Amino acid sequence: MGPMMNFKTMVAVSALILVTLSGCKIVRTGSAATDGAIPAGEAGDGPRINALLDRTYDQELLPLIKAKAVEAGDLRSAIAAGLDAAGAAYGYRAISDGVAWNFAVKGDGVVVADNPQARARRLSIDINGDGAADLSVQLGPVVTGTALRDIAPFYRFGDFRDQIEFARLGRALNDRALSGLARPADSLVGAKLSFTGVAAISTARDELLVLPVTLEVVP
Repeated sequence: MGPMMNFKTMVAVSALILVTLSGCKIVRTGSAATDGAIPAGEAGDGPRINALLDRTYDQELLPLIKAKAVEAGDLRSAIAAGLDAAGAAYGYRAISDGVAWNFAVKGDGVVVADNPQARARRLSIDINGDGAADLSVQLGPVVTGTALRDIAPFYRFGDFRDQIEFARLGRALNDRALSGLARPADSLVGAKLSFTGVAAISTARDELLVLPVTLEVVP
């Protein structure tokens, strides 16, 4: 191949490279390929979890809780007769031993104690009419537990980066539930409430502490 042919070949190849690059977007290593993409790693936990809740909270989690919810009085009786039997019949846990059973529960009753100023506000509710509290409903804004996460088989630990991200999912679910509730500033003592929610029980002696997904004052 002569010098002139080599020169023509180099020109043609250079032109091809320029045309190809003009249609490409060069992305630096480690940056998002498109504007608005969720970053990898811990920095993307919040956006990833919010996107997951947008897909699953109303469409999957709430229907699951509604379908599985047991009357509070019946659940208390079943737990008193044997927690593992009650769990097998009504509850869910991801592994077989060593963790709490998670139950969907519903009911209505009269509020017998309430402290509206408390950050971890809880309503003590009498469901059997004897004037004593039979369970508590968490009203927040500070709440405890991860039963909303742990009652759902589609929130699997193995699908998350680590226990930190999985814990953030639990908090995000609690926040999503509370954001959908009306929380009156005044005391609710004497009011009759109807509720649906979740509770985690480790032993038959545990208080039934409900995180509600619905809460309504009954006339």
